[in-house]
Amino acid sequence: MNRQTFLAALIGATAFAHLPAHAQADFPSKPVSLYTAFAPGSGPDATLRLVAEKLGKLWNQRVMVENRPGGGGFIAMDTVKRAAPDGYTLLQLDSDHLAAVPHLYKQRGADAVKHFEPVASIFRTTFMVAVGSESKWKNMGDLIAAAKAEPGKVTYGSWGVGSPGHLGAELLEELTGIRMQHVPYREVSQLFPAVATGDVAWSLGTLPSSSGAYKAGKLRYLAVASPKRLPQMPDVPTVQEAGAPAGFDVNAFVVLVAPKGLPVALRNKINADVAKVIADPEIKARFDTFAFEPITWTPEDITRGVEAKSKVYEILVKKANISLD
Repeated sequence: MNRQTFLAALIGATAFAHLPAHAQADFPSKPVSLYTAFAPGSGPDATLRLVAEKLGKLWNQRVMVENRPGGGGFIAMDTVKRAAPDGYTLLQLDSDHLAAVPHLYKQRGADAVKHFEPVASIFRTTFMVAVGSESKWKNMGDLIAAAKAEPGKVTYGSWGVGSPGHLGAELLEELTGIRMQHVPYREVSQLFPAVATGDVAWSLGTLPSSSGAYKAGKLRYLAVASPKRLPQMPDVPTVQEAGAPAGFDVNAFVVLVAPKGLPVALRNKINADVAKVIADPEIKARFDTFAFEPITWTPEDITRGVEAKSKVYEILVKKANISLD
């Protein structure tokens, strides 16, 4: 390489090296779109809209929420993965989209999630073990004993094959050696009335999704599937306190991801800004009403969380021979 060619290459490389920093300093200079795989009115949607409002004030730009629910998250993922990796198009997914989808949809699942990289965390939610108010079971020990007495007879419901409610129950089966019968419903709104009437014996559910039936006196919570009690439900024991294995921990976390190729400096700026608005007292108070725990993870933390869940889901999906292709 002659000197003139070398200098030209050096000038080009130097100019390119300054682009991410420049982009970070100017970002955002136009409206930002936050797509979500969740339906309008859902807990993740409601919290995202509050985060978007706070980010808009911080950035002095419009931050718009675009709902693309359905299709196991593929509708939203297919929409966003084609966007430029410039920070102006982000996507809200949960840990099951990122960790379970590759195992449930072997033909296209891994291909879908590999197009994204983690940017910022929003919240984590824990699941409750719910039974009808007339159920004779008083704790998790009763549930497990009933399932052992009649293998494959005790029923549990979920909001679909491969859902957290389904895989969470598969985890309980794996930890205890019991077998039960899964009854999938099309959506959450059908599930808890079925639990309340005894059409299915029990189910997992988040506090927001099940609290309506609980407040109406139609459900009881046997336990919270977590190592610690929920501040919002201090009288509900943990699964270990209620007689189930300590490893029965069922939770999900919700994050923002970007199309692959987002500059590191820009990714870190968005991560820091989201963490800043998550710390806002108004957001904390709103999250508290949903029993959502605000989390401010680094992208590396998110990756580790997804990898840990993926290992568990891989085992559960293979053992139960679940495929949604």
